[in-house]
Amino acid sequence: MAEKILVVEDEVALQETLIYNLKRLGYEVDAAGDGQSALEMARSTRPDLILLDIMLPGMDGFEVCRILRQEMSTPVLMLTARDDEIDRVVGLEVGADDYLTKPFSMRELLARVKAMLRRVRLIRQEMNAPAAPPISKQALVFENLTIDLNRREVRLNDKPVAMKPKEFELLLFLAQHQSQVLSREFILERVWGWDYIGDSRTVDVHIRWLREKVEIDPANPTRIITVRSAGYRFEG
Repeated sequence: MAEKILVVEDEVALQETLIYNLKRLGYEVDAAGDGQSALEMARSTRPDLILLDIMLPGMDGFEVCRILRQEMSTPVLMLTARDDEIDRVVGLEVGADDYLTKPFSMRELLARVKAMLRRVRLIRQEMNAPAAPPISKQALVFENLTIDLNRREVRLNDKPVAMKPKEFELLLFLAQHQSQVLSREFILERVWGWDYIGDSRTVDVHIRWLREKVEIDPANPTRIITVRSAGYRFEG
């Protein structure tokens, strides 16, 4: 199901530009041109993200954000034509999650949108996923594969395996969630961070590199399993 974004912007040309670019990426988009309409639409559609202009006719964006925060936890990206530190502070104090000053590049805005929505997906998945068991030992051992947490070293058949830092972090994260199906977005959030700008193909590339290092036959993996349409599962 497409994620829903509510665009609250009274400048018609900018509103239409935002709608066009967001829909082009596959998002479902609603729009409002004033604060009261924005509140009513947010309550009825329950969007996954709200792009909220500060300078609106009637009720301004600060007041809209303040009211929204009392009713829902939907992330809010505030937009403004004023580059004033006081505006930024007030916006964050009333509950905005991020802040972008006009004029902004569409590429930057879309990157912020993607990052914020990834964070929403992460939170939802963490709420539904079983907790990883506590890791008390200093090394994880899976038959001929050892992951040494203290030395940040991986050994296969007692021989060190050269790994880049992110490869090690990814392998460790998968191992700590043994037998759990982890989506690409979930992995991306936890290993690369919610504010990482890249996409989930980064995960696929690193998984391929890991398989070349820890699988007997990388083309037919038995440790890092692809779960079709879901993500990956580590079986040790």
